[in-house]
Amino acid sequence: MQYDAMAPVTFGLIAVNVIVFVLETLAGGSTNLNVAIRFGAMTVRDLQRGQWWRLFTSMFVHFGFAHLACNMMSLYYLGEVLEKSMGSSIMGGSQFVLLVYVCAGLFGNLLTWGVQQGQRQYNVVSAGASGAICGLLGVYAAMLMVPALRDYINMQAIIVNVILCLAPGMASKSINMWAHLGGLIAGFLLGLGYFTVLLG
Repeated sequence: MQYDAMAPVTFGLIAVNVIVFVLETLAGGSTNLNVAIRFGAMTVRDLQRGQWWRLFTSMFVHFGFAHLACNMMSLYYLGEVLEKSMGSSIMGGSQFVLLVYVCAGLFGNLLTWGVQQGQRQYNVVSAGASGAICGLLGVYAAMLMVPALRDYINMQAIIVNVILCLAPGMASKSINMWAHLGGLIAGFLLGLGYFTVLLG
């Protein structure tokens, strides 16, 4: 591994999330559920209508400034270090961070869809980057399994992000813990696969 100077994907993802949030705010407010749905938030009902693109777009929609700020802090802490440290080996750090963000976000949303459909929660609005970000946390967890990679682990970032991503769900039923869990699992598996190839 090598330490590169830039983390374009991490900052690019932050920029996209912030831009969408500003547009939500200008369109009527980011806490307005109708606005969130217009900008790509997902519900089981909309997915049943064939609007599968919401599985992707909902990763960039947030409810209120606190929701956005917590997620972007997590994305910065986890994504920047991961992207820089991987350099250009096999799949560069930038490509890998993007792959994890998208795949973990999609898996978290698919798990959310399955659970909500099973519980007949057809109109619950789900959105946010936290499932995708928990995927990055899952990659850090995979690094713990590989002794050669433990020096790259930023324990401060892990502790901060466990608090930001997971702890709120213990106190609020509005937090989508299924998206967090799905993203964490996907990131962990992607990380194990990546590091197995990288070091194999």
